[in-house]
Amino acid sequence: MKKLRRFMVHRAWLAGIVFLILSGCGTEAGNPSAAGEQAPASSVTSRYSISWTMHQNLPVPADAEMVQYVEHKFNVNLDIWNLENNKYETLLDMLLAQGEIPDLFRIRQPQDLLKYQQQGLLAEIPEELLNQNAPNLMKAIKDNAPAYQDYGRINGRIYGIPVINPTNIYRIPVVYRQDWLNKLGLPVPETLQDFETMIYAFANDDPDGNGIKDTYGLSREGMNVVFGAFGQIVFADQLYFGVKDQKLVIGALEPEMKEALQYLRKWYQDGIIDPEFVTGENKGGYKHLSHAFINGRVGMTSMGNYYHWIQSGDYQEISYNGKLNRTEVPVEASFNVKELTAKNPQARVVFGQPFSGPEGKRGSKAYDMLMSFTAIGADAAKEPGKLEAILQILDYVSANPDRDESTAMQYGVQGRHWEWADASKQDAVLLPPYDKMFSYQNLIGANLGMTVPHKPTERREQWAATLGLDQDGIYNALEVATPSLIQNGPELIRLKNKAYISIITGEQPLESFDVFVQEFMAAGGTEVLQEANEWYRQHAAETIRQ
Repeated sequence: MKKLRRFMVHRAWLAGIVFLILSGCGTEAGNPSAAGEQAPASSVTSRYSISWTMHQNLPVPADAEMVQYVEHKFNVNLDIWNLENNKYETLLDMLLAQGEIPDLFRIRQPQDLLKYQQQGLLAEIPEELLNQNAPNLMKAIKDNAPAYQDYGRINGRIYGIPVINPTNIYRIPVVYRQDWLNKLGLPVPETLQDFETMIYAFANDDPDGNGIKDTYGLSREGMNVVFGAFGQIVFADQLYFGVKDQKLVIGALEPEMKEALQYLRKWYQDGIIDPEFVTGENKGGYKHLSHAFINGRVGMTSMGNYYHWIQSGDYQEISYNGKLNRTEVPVEASFNVKELTAKNPQARVVFGQPFSGPEGKRGSKAYDMLMSFTAIGADAAKEPGKLEAILQILDYVSANPDRDESTAMQYGVQGRHWEWADASKQDAVLLPPYDKMFSYQNLIGANLGMTVPHKPTERREQWAATLGLDQDGIYNALEVATPSLIQNGPELIRLKNKAYISIITGEQPLESFDVFVQEFMAAGGTEVLQEANEWYRQHAAETIRQ
């Protein structure tokens, strides 16, 4: 089975392995906070073999340095399952269907916790045992995200540890091509009418100056900002619920979406919307890249987080030169902007507030604070002491109270991969060549743990706090799964996407929206809404009691 997992690694990931070899990354298992010293032995005496799933942009090599460090410290063997993040659920479910269950079980979509528990794939985590073996992790959740500490319970028993992302207080930015706006003499749009004027100019007035009509106003992710101008989010990998008259509603079914579709339908007919919106803006590889925007097809998007859109000089970061002399330098462009300016050095981007709709509503998609769950596979509980060992390791790599150790678990060996900026130990600075390497943490086996809800203090997040991204975010009001959502969710999402795309492209008339709503409710939507509102009423009552 281990060979099968290695075979399932996407070919694009192999470049990471080659890059690791060419860059000469070490593989010895030294103390991460002082290169060259050996790690102390753990109190865990049995040498367990623990399979481990985690967030990855690149595969973790079998001999990764930080994996070896953790193995030595806890006297275990770690088998990292290299499951490409873009295809995580598909690859994971293939292995589960063959009887393979990871011991450390990353549940990327919070709604899947109940599904996997119902399938008998998860071990119950006794509360006392959890608090004893992961005290730092549980303290971080209780102190900084108390409202979420019981979200991993099913029928009163704990099956998942909630992963709370503190940076999700920031919504997805609304991004425009500043150079296109400048060329056309247009401001960043503030209203839906302003936006319509802008996208028609983007499509018809040759903003890239090549003399060819090959540009469009927007694509799929930009449409969510249009839906946001009517108060809802539609295109997402889950059903988005909103609150209306103190009840949960499914945003895609709300009557005002018909008005939003009327705009999009007209824009598509007029050649303003990229016809490739049907397949999305990302064409493969790193999932937060908008290739439609990078390649100059569209001049507006709302895809990827704020840190995927950093422009050169947005803020100052600390760097070390070859002699380890500390200096402050302008931050370099990241991800989407880096790819965009590599193709077009004159390109510039600008963030805008979500534009307002007819009734003054505005918003862009925001990711839930509850990002995922970390669970324990059912088979792990069958081996005495193994569950405790997994929790001890998870606590150490995720919420270590020692600043040196916790930073080492995130970035690697101090003095080789990173160094403190100063004695305050507030800023960790990546050292060359790792400061230029994409996801080098995966290549050395760092970042094995889960995100904990500590208040972000890094310079990047200080910059993000100035952008107004903590306002106008549209969050999913249903953060957990219900039995009917597990059973009917995939088909309902398929129905929703099919209906919206067919109406936008003109394949179906606008009036078919009402038929879609009826079909949606008949296909399980009625039960989904009933159970969602039962949860909402119960959750609201518990919040009042607290």
